[in-house]
Amino acid sequence: MDDRAELSEFLKSRRARLRPEDVGLRDYGGVRRVEGLRREELARLAGVSIAHYTRLEQGKGDSVSDEVLDAVGVALRLDADELAYLHRIARRPPPCTGATASEVPASFRHLLESFVLTPALVVGRHTQIVGWNRLAVAVFGDFPALPQNRRTLSHLLFTEPYLRELYRTGWERAAHEHVGHLRVLLGRYRGDSGLAAHIDHMRDLSADFARMWAEHPVARVRSRTCVLHHPVVGELTLHGELIALPDEPSCCGLDLFAAEPGSASEQALRKLGSR
Repeated sequence: MDDRAELSEFLKSRRARLRPEDVGLRDYGGVRRVEGLRREELARLAGVSIAHYTRLEQGKGDSVSDEVLDAVGVALRLDADELAYLHRIARRPPPCTGATASEVPASFRHLLESFVLTPALVVGRHTQIVGWNRLAVAVFGDFPALPQNRRTLSHLLFTEPYLRELYRTGWERAAHEHVGHLRVLLGRYRGDSGLAAHIDHMRDLSADFARMWAEHPVARVRSRTCVLHHPVVGELTLHGELIALPDEPSCCGLDLFAAEPGSASEQALRKLGSR
């Protein structure tokens, strides 16, 4: 994955989604040769020279100040996640520290098993599932049986039909959120060749993944609600929360799913946990 190309394509994608009327510019009609704003229009909005902005959109961001990046971000109407991503990909990546481990520490394993009514996963920086409790398997299927190199959230969402059936109409949103979060990870762990290789692999493996990646979503996964269609207990409504963990080599986040207390979904989780 080429860093310059990623910066260039990200900026073009955000420029393409804006229209002159969106940002208070007059549209004089006629056929526009580019989708969205022109470079000179964006540069004027950001208060920078067209030459300066063009260099940035060519992927040459090392010499650009934080102030210019902020101004471009405002002109492009980037949200907080997108602006943070722009700052990260515009700079040379720092040396990547820490190897990717295959097991979680014993203390994390004890923590996972303590969640008796909460499906819980420990996810690594390449979206690999490196830890889980029994209830997570009961809800999300026998993913531990997958080969280790395919035991990732990316593979589950994009290559395992049973997970699509579990999400049904909610699959597209869940998959898109996952791809957006992967881009956040790509910005956070610049220089991690394993993460870049994982993304390239998924682009080759799944047409859906490649389509979503080409849209350049950037959004950190936070709280979300999942409506699942479980083959044993029927419909499950779970509230997910991805909690960032200290930079253990294998532990990027703790993904927890909880049902509303007293709900039918909580009773369903009790049933699954007792099997």
